[in-house]
Amino acid sequence: MYNQMIKNLGKSKFGGWLALNVFTKVDRRIMKWSNARYSSSTGTSLAKNAILLTSIGAKSGQERDTPLFCTPIGDGGDIALIASATGHVRHPAWYYNLKANPDCVVRFRGVKYNAVARLVEGEERQKVWDQAVRQYDGYETYRMRTERVIPVFVLTPVT
Repeated sequence: MYNQMIKNLGKSKFGGWLALNVFTKVDRRIMKWSNARYSSSTGTSLAKNAILLTSIGAKSGQERDTPLFCTPIGDGGDIALIASATGHVRHPAWYYNLKANPDCVVRFRGVKYNAVARLVEGEERQKVWDQAVRQYDGYETYRMRTERVIPVFVLTPVT
């Protein structure tokens, strides 16, 4: 019941505002300290796919930490990121950061590693989108809330 309540909150406009303006600030600290073992979503089914993305600011050139949810895909350790911004009219800042500099750092399930991001389109985007929606149906709510096409990235670990 708690899990469903949190998911429903996240799909609401108020919950989206909380996620972007409150939980993000808290999670930056918690997730950096714990290598994303813990976040404000701890205790829900969302927690297992919480990551901290470190990207380089497209304009500033400074490191930027962004707590996000990912969708693990394939067997090679790739993860997908959905640039939904809870359905806002503009892409999130981290979208522009990855477009300008696809090299990034991921903290996920207690492990920190380097990755490279690529924007996926067409059939591949749809396949990854569908998988992400199966994991969290809030992405469909966000899609209906905006007129923009929500970008999808796949991050591949650098070995």
